[in-house]
Amino acid sequence: MLENDIKKVLVSHDEITEAAKKLGAQLTKDYAGKNPILVGILKGSIPFMAELVKHIDTHIEMDFMMVSSYHGGTASSGVINIKQDVTQDIKGRHVLFVEDIIDTGQTLKNLRDMFKEREAASVKIATLLDKPEGRVVEIEADYTCFTIPNEFVVGYGLDYKENYRNLPYIGVLKEEVYSN
Repeated sequence: MLENDIKKVLVSHDEITEAAKKLGAQLTKDYAGKNPILVGILKGSIPFMAELVKHIDTHIEMDFMMVSSYHGGTASSGVINIKQDVTQDIKGRHVLFVEDIIDTGQTLKNLRDMFKEREAASVKIATLLDKPEGRVVEIEADYTCFTIPNEFVVGYGLDYKENYRNLPYIGVLKEEVYSN
């Protein structure tokens, strides 16, 4: 039923799993002995973070933030609203933000700057998807699984009005679904 709203599959479930395995192996090397805090950005990062952490073979801690800049639409509002902050003191800690997608970059730029002010030992970003054409601020992910074109995508945590997060792949939403 949900598939009827999808124009095309951009990234399959198998491709996501393989990318998470590869990234997990890289993070295992990069963070060995550092006990980083992986900060998932709710709600979209949940499926990716759940898959990713299974492939990291070193000590990690997890925390979550709920940050919004979309407010139910298809374009970022540019206004960052922190609804839930991390529960841990990150001073002197290595922080890795885990995100579903970097589009405008505003959210992660603000979070990265905030965590640097909180004196994290390092602040890096891992994203499932990077949409560089949507960027309005200068920011790059340290780890990117897939670079995608400037299309409205849903699935694997990404939503449109809180729907489609449960699709097991990344798909391009048909324009008629969100243009009404």
